[in-house]
Amino acid sequence: MPFYYYWDPTYFLVLIGMVLCLGASALVNSTMNKYSRVRSSAGLTGAEAARRILNSEGLYNVQIECLREDRGDHYDPRTNTVRLSYRNYNEPSVTAVSVAAHECGHAIQHAKSYALLNFRSALVPVANIGSVLGLPIIFLGVFLSWNQLLIQIGIWAFALAVLFQLVTLPVEFNASARAVAKLDQYGLVSREENQGCKKVLTAAALTYVAAAASAILQLLRLVLLFGGRRRDD
Repeated sequence: MPFYYYWDPTYFLVLIGMVLCLGASALVNSTMNKYSRVRSSAGLTGAEAARRILNSEGLYNVQIECLREDRGDHYDPRTNTVRLSYRNYNEPSVTAVSVAAHECGHAIQHAKSYALLNFRSALVPVANIGSVLGLPIIFLGVFLSWNQLLIQIGIWAFALAVLFQLVTLPVEFNASARAVAKLDQYGLVSREENQGCKKVLTAAALTYVAAAASAILQLLRLVLLFGGRRRDD
């Protein structure tokens, strides 16, 4: 296979995506570490703040679980469970309260049948297939004498994974907006802490923006490399 398949001018798209993701990751780590050292004036841990928000919203059926690691916070709509990392579950910090409130935002979305959340959930199976099989199908098409049908199927499969990333953006931003509103509505943070919560959640949201941008750049690269006419050997 010619050398340009391994190195070509479109690699700069991959590099841009890597820089965006690394920059967003550095920002979120820095911001979360900063506000993890700021104690919540109410003295609430992430778990306690989450329970208050959920109870105030009438979501008594939503459970809160503690993960063994210091990452992986998420809401599981299949079991109605908010899962918080060990530190965010146990620490009474602005970061812990912010992240817990964000995951409660997803629980509220689920309870209110937020359309984009439902759409994202419906996309999960096809997005998983696209992210796993998209590239192999493209490379199989190239191997089989640039079979354009397989290549196009692979590109469209990968595009579904990109679509999932794009739909994730408004879902995450909406959950953060709900989090900030509920923390203020129920008096769980002070005005100054509320600003810190916004910074934490904004930094976290940028990781999703960077991931989506990186996925779009990768899709563009695939189209530029393989989406055209059959190449000559």
